[in-house]
Amino acid sequence: MTTRKTAIAVPEELLRDVDAAAAARGESRSRFINHVLRAAVRARRDADVTARLDQLFASDAHRTAAAESAAALDRGGDGWDEERW
Repeated sequence: MTTRKTAIAVPEELLRDVDAAAAARGESRSRFINHVLRAAVRARRDADVTARLDQLFASDAHRTAAAESAAALDRGGDGWDEERW
């Protein structure tokens, strides 16, 4: 993956916290920030997908069908107290 350097302004206190968190994970500041940014982008994408699914299933017909399917699956399964694995 190609990388590019960039400069950003970060409050000193936040940078100290970032450095401490990176050190605790045994990572460089850059690697830690990359992990955090990837997680933030993934969370945003996941939130967008969830919002679209919520819209799709907002209708009463979809909600009823989903509830009926869940109930049927629940009836067919074992209880949590029946450990056989």
